[in-house]
Amino acid sequence: MKLGFEESKAVFGLLRAEQRPIEEIVSEFNSIFSHGRQFIPCFSLSLLLQDKKMLNSSQRLIAFTILQQAYSSQKPSANPFFSLLINAACDVEVEKYERALVLQLLQLFGSDGSSGGKEILKQSAAEYIKSFDPSVHAFPEQEQLQQQYADKVHPDRFISPFKDGSVRNVVADPDVPHGCDVNSLEFDLQTGTKPKIGSGDRDETVLGLLSNLALEGLGPHWNRPIPPRLPVQDDELVWLNPVDNHELLWDDGMCFDTSRGAAVRDLIAKALKGPIAAAQQEQVFSELANDLKLVYHCGLTPRKLPELVENNPLIAVEVLTKLINSPEIAEYFTVLVNMDMSLHSMEVVNRLTTAVKLPSEFIHMYISNCISSCENIKDKYMQNRLVRLVCVFLQSLIRNNIINVKDLFIEVQAFCIEFSRIREAAALFRLLKSLE
Repeated sequence: MKLGFEESKAVFGLLRAEQRPIEEIVSEFNSIFSHGRQFIPCFSLSLLLQDKKMLNSSQRLIAFTILQQAYSSQKPSANPFFSLLINAACDVEVEKYERALVLQLLQLFGSDGSSGGKEILKQSAAEYIKSFDPSVHAFPEQEQLQQQYADKVHPDRFISPFKDGSVRNVVADPDVPHGCDVNSLEFDLQTGTKPKIGSGDRDETVLGLLSNLALEGLGPHWNRPIPPRLPVQDDELVWLNPVDNHELLWDDGMCFDTSRGAAVRDLIAKALKGPIAAAQQEQVFSELANDLKLVYHCGLTPRKLPELVENNPLIAVEVLTKLINSPEIAEYFTVLVNMDMSLHSMEVVNRLTTAVKLPSEFIHMYISNCISSCENIKDKYMQNRLVRLVCVFLQSLIRNNIINVKDLFIEVQAFCIEFSRIREAAALFRLLKSLE
């Protein structure tokens, strides 16, 4: 954060107004900078005050007054430049009128609010210097002032931990001897005299500093070298940086005839509504065998599977066999397990067990569903018929080693005992006993 050029000109114009009453200068400063913006110009003034050669006597008095008055409406502890004012009041290297003014500014922090101390603000800086009488002022030691204002001084919150490693924004001229007044230097290489530094040069320098001072100072650059790469060990994965060099590939299937699967889609749609002729079944089988990807575009979805199973179980077996490696096959199996048990559904499952390898979880769930359906049916005739179908179905699975009897032994045995009056259930029970 730093001042803009126009703001710097305004601040410098106030410093040069040594004939104006100080209270008018402070009032104009407050009108230019809002309360939240005042810290930046005040900080720049504090940096200029640190070097006693940057500002002349009247300008320093105005700068100190601005630092105190900018925060006069707040508690003294809220003034970030309170410590600077105390140090300036004890600086024996400056003129006594400067120390006296700072001491009077410190007294304005008193709680009595009397207007007597503010009389100095009605004077101009030039009048204050001209009428100054050192005999009427006492200058306390720094320890005494620090003890007097101990409750108002707070640690500086604006000091960076790297301050000692930084260079101040205002740098003294190394060619000027310490304690020498810059205005008294005169030298000319041709005449042998020292040229006097003009006030224009000083003003231009101060104005340039105001517009370029920053809070950070001229800090060192903490450069860090890039660490070397460690050698790659034999058991370590190597980081790969693939090259983004994509090439366009021509789609050889563009503009091909997409009506090839139209006939199969029409036949599947008819098969969902009722049985179709044998010749039409053979056409579906032939088309699916010639194009393995056609099964994904035949129009069959998991929701429509129960209709195809009941009307054309052979086509359902053919389609499910072609879809066995599809990511959606689990959805088809879920629908097949949860649909109502029937002769056609058992036929589809039985044919699938001999055509492809089905998940054991699916087979176990289907058997459990069959047993549960037999137990819950109320019609005795239909119950006996379904029990016979289930028993024949289970015997086929057991003899073909499709299922492991041990996984379902207790459930199937309880089913056989419950329906032992039926001949097929008794035969299944004997088969289970022979496998123990």
